[in-house]
Amino acid sequence: MQTPVEHHGPVEIFNSPEVSKVKRIVALFVAVIAFAAMAANAADSKTINGWISDSMCGAKHAGSGAECVKKCISGGMQPVFVDEGKKQVWTIDNPDAVKTFYGDHVTVKASADTDKKSVHIDSIEAAK
Repeated sequence: MQTPVEHHGPVEIFNSPEVSKVKRIVALFVAVIAFAAMAANAADSKTINGWISDSMCGAKHAGSGAECVKKCISGGMQPVFVDEGKKQVWTIDNPDAVKTFYGDHVTVKASADTDKKSVHIDSIEAAK
């Protein structure tokens, strides 16, 4: 007489200790990758002082002309960031982030795309 062969159903196999260990390892791996991606993104952000101006006047009104900046933006121009040190003009890819700072001297934490000459504002406050 033959000994009966023990069969495991699919539910039993996926609830085994070995599979649970693999699931934990995969979950830990995914968490590590996610945190590494967030850290890399945060590492790309830099704190920069400058002014929020408009795309027509650019650096001309850096430090003065807040009323002109507000008028130009309300007339359809886009807000831009003017770097304090080099007076370089950068487009802002998330312009809603700066809408209460038109014409102001600001400190931003931003990541830059040098190829497109644009910045993504992560945070903004009045410069001290």
